[in-house]
Amino acid sequence: MIKIAYLECQTGIAGDMCLGALVDAGVPIEYLNTQLARLGIASEYHLWANKVHHNGQIATKVHVDLTAMASAVPSSAAHRGHSHPPHEHHHPHPAPAHIDDAAPRESHEHPHHHPHEHPHPHPAPLGHHPHPHEHAHSHPTQPASGTRNFQPQHYTHIVAAEPIENDEHHHHHHYDTPQRNLPQIEKLIVAANLPARATQWSLDIFRQLAIAEGAVHGIEPSEVHFHEVGAVDAIVDIVGTCLGLDYLDVAKIYCSPLPIGGGTVRAAHGILPVPVPAVLKLFSARNVPVYSNKIDRELVTPTGAAIAVTLATEFGAPLAMQLHQIGLGAGTIELPIPNILRIWLGTEATSTAATTTAVRPEYLETIEVLSTQIDDLNPQAIGYIFDRLFQAGAVDVFTQPIGMKKSRSGILLTVICPLDKAQDCERIIFTETSTLGIRRDRQTRSILPREIQSVVTKYGKVRIKVARNNLVSDDSIVNVQPEYDDCASIAQAHQIAWREVHQLALMAWHDLNVQ
Repeated sequence: MIKIAYLECQTGIAGDMCLGALVDAGVPIEYLNTQLARLGIASEYHLWANKVHHNGQIATKVHVDLTAMASAVPSSAAHRGHSHPPHEHHHPHPAPAHIDDAAPRESHEHPHHHPHEHPHPHPAPLGHHPHPHEHAHSHPTQPASGTRNFQPQHYTHIVAAEPIENDEHHHHHHYDTPQRNLPQIEKLIVAANLPARATQWSLDIFRQLAIAEGAVHGIEPSEVHFHEVGAVDAIVDIVGTCLGLDYLDVAKIYCSPLPIGGGTVRAAHGILPVPVPAVLKLFSARNVPVYSNKIDRELVTPTGAAIAVTLATEFGAPLAMQLHQIGLGAGTIELPIPNILRIWLGTEATSTAATTTAVRPEYLETIEVLSTQIDDLNPQAIGYIFDRLFQAGAVDVFTQPIGMKKSRSGILLTVICPLDKAQDCERIIFTETSTLGIRRDRQTRSILPREIQSVVTKYGKVRIKVARNNLVSDDSIVNVQPEYDDCASIAQAHQIAWREVHQLALMAWHDLNVQ
């Protein structure tokens, strides 16, 4: 059975809420710490989790405390009782200390991390002891109209987002955390040698976010300098979420419609409406269904939006499924409804009649399908491109003739490849063709188990590929094919027809196996 996940996002989505839901659903925090350490940035953060209550419900809150921020919080902020953590942005400033999502680090989900003490008690963390600066608290609720209602949020391209009425607290502090651009982040992820699906998902999410941010600022995705996304907590949130989904063996992800939130935030570029521009770009990229839940807060962060837009197969109501488990990931502040992201884990529901013919999961494979239309490429290059793509690990490559704009004839180039080979294949297509864009489509395919047998003909040995129909329950043989290369070699060596060798090989196999 295919294992699926449904993200129920009544109060929005952000990276740490996804992490919290996955930990609540059974992903060990120790596993995440061990895998994330392979990124080589473990000295820059402290990851821990604890149980919290929202509107009477218990959920898991994951904290990503930045070590650079802990040592760099100005004393003036400590004196005032809190400082507003910086937003993510792409400008040539030193990297802010606390970034990641557009909403929740303060008003929605993310904790403050300050070196001063607070009178309220700390809940016990799961597997870790929080340092004195590691805990969450919320700001007083702001008015819900005009520009007076906004909360400090974390999202791309923001230095600091703060309530307008608290101008005396506007400290645009820049902490000594590394700033990284997209190629640097991709290099970190690829070099970490994480599970293949987690690697590919992480790369895809960062690329989607870079495309959205680049579109907002009018620059190429590769030129985006991710103060926010390059900051450590965002890397941990995104890669950790992908690791958690892979750990739970989730094959398909679905997501609820997303709330738009409301109000405004003060950003490096001035006062911005919620949803912020990057989130709207991500919404429009997938035609995400959105609605208002009458909560004027920043509910969906760029990081959360990128996770949903990139990984979700569909947006809508829960599909028919056999539900096995629920995980609850907590935000930070109290909202009129529980500030919780719920992940539903189960398998695709099947009718009683269909159950006996359901494909066994070991014969299902998730693949990436790359496609692009080309109308100005020298046909002589096609064969070379095929060779390079197959050498890079493509499962299949094919072209189809198509009619294009301005009545031009062209081709549709399609590449089917494993998830961990998609980036290499994409790079070859961009290098070797004239295309300016490549579409990606993640699909699940059923594959017949097969084995290679050998038969001996009067001309020599031929390998035979035998496929069996044990996708369901029986072990019947459904396909027998002699290997093309073996038949071709014998045909050329003996100066006989290829089809004759092919027929002789089939007859030899049937003589051995059919009674």
